[in-house]
Amino acid sequence: MTTVTASTARHSARKPKLRGDRSPVASVALHLTLIIASVIAVFPVLWVLLTSLKPAKFATTTDFFKETTFENYTNLIKDTEFLTWFGNSVVIAGLSTVIGVFVSATTGYAVSRFRFPGKRGLMWTLLITQMFPVAVLIVPIYNIMSSIGLLNQPAGLVITYLTISVPFCAWMMKGFFDTIPHEIDESGQVDGLTPFGTFWRLILPLAKPGLAVTAFYSFITAWGEVAYASAFMVGDENLTLAGGLQKFVNQYGAQWGPMTAASVLIAIPAALVFLFAQKHLVTGMSAGAVKG
Repeated sequence: MTTVTASTARHSARKPKLRGDRSPVASVALHLTLIIASVIAVFPVLWVLLTSLKPAKFATTTDFFKETTFENYTNLIKDTEFLTWFGNSVVIAGLSTVIGVFVSATTGYAVSRFRFPGKRGLMWTLLITQMFPVAVLIVPIYNIMSSIGLLNQPAGLVITYLTISVPFCAWMMKGFFDTIPHEIDESGQVDGLTPFGTFWRLILPLAKPGLAVTAFYSFITAWGEVAYASAFMVGDENLTLAGGLQKFVNQYGAQWGPMTAASVLIAIPAALVFLFAQKHLVTGMSAGAVKG
């Protein structure tokens, strides 16, 4: 009995600890770190939201719940062109998303499945285009759009945003399509489908997670971009939300009430798109990174 007990004790001593077996100190430290990180992440958003509910005289103070009002929101909608800016952004972001998803998916599928001259060069091009910052590209793209008459036009801004989102999304979709068995393409050919028919009817339904990530990235790129929107669009009737917000800031100060109210309203569509796509985001991003 003594021998068995000693053997059991030695076995227990050698048994590795499970990942969930933490000491009380480690558990407290972990939860404290998570709480601090959550506060840091939520604090700026909460500050903007509460500031949007304060009158102008308390805009730069910490009196968040003193004389709470929705006046900033009503004045924003009634006294500015916010609804026009919002509509312009919806159109541009919507077109950028739809076209970006289609071009990225077809490009990724072609690079994943077919062999053609220049394939390796195309793949390198998709990567290299991601290395150039906006400050380098904005002048040449401005000159190109000016020469073809697309300055101050929604189409020019859509094309510009596609140059940002499509290379990254096409590369990611290529990695995602690599994880889908080639036998599915072969079965489509046996059934008499064309390459595009196989892609549209068999492959795309299996690529929903990747498409969700592509749609989310394309939308956010167009919805929150500032530099191109400010440089390419002029006139209140043509501005997007990014350009419109700059109306509330000048050399003498900032109108914090309308600006924070606009920021809250701008964040709502982005949050809705994220909630719609979130169940596919982790799957799509991880799958696209497997064989990228």
